[in-house]
Amino acid sequence: MMNSDEDARRLLSEALQTVEEYYDQRGVFQDRFGFGSKPAIVVVDFAYGWTDDAYAGGSARLDGPVEETRRLLDAGRRGKLPVIYTTSPYRNQGGDRPFKSAADVSPDFRSWDERACQIDERVTPQPEDLVLEKENASAFFGTHLAPYLIQHQVDTLLITGCSTSACIRATATDAKSYRFRPIIVRDCVGDRSAVCHEFTLHDIQARFADVVSLNETLTYLSGLGHPDV
Repeated sequence: MMNSDEDARRLLSEALQTVEEYYDQRGVFQDRFGFGSKPAIVVVDFAYGWTDDAYAGGSARLDGPVEETRRLLDAGRRGKLPVIYTTSPYRNQGGDRPFKSAADVSPDFRSWDERACQIDERVTPQPEDLVLEKENASAFFGTHLAPYLIQHQVDTLLITGCSTSACIRATATDAKSYRFRPIIVRDCVGDRSAVCHEFTLHDIQARFADVVSLNETLTYLSGLGHPDV
């Protein structure tokens, strides 16, 4: 019986190894989309409701991905890449809530408030950036993200944010459906669950997106002909 994160990670590692062997034997799910020539960065839901563990849905596990995303943003802005953020719309009372939060019923957590939907100051949007409010997991569904990317002739979407097993997966899947090259920057995404994070990255790499390191991404950006990156 599992009694720790270590047990869960061990079992997951064994299961993923079996899957890898299956893929290797059959030669399936091994290709990569690769980087294109016109990237943009999307920062999915790095708002306080997710990054501050004072909220029921927040997690300190995201501190590392937030800091790494800041490094990517610095490089992207030097290269004048389009940068897009998503968050949830704030409604004071009633309405069509995008999700339920334990903070609404538990005295142990901060109640969902307007601050919860504000982008974390560590990755503060700049005036030239686009901030989208979304009410579903994907950054594409019900928003004008796709037309915005097409307008800017983007072919590669560098995906950061949270949560890996939900909004990141949905965004990457829709990016592929729109025929963009979906690139999940591993160091820049996170999840409340380490096991869900690792499983999702493995599975989505096989099916819907490339999962690459921040260093590989920065090297790619430096080779685009932008001398300031």
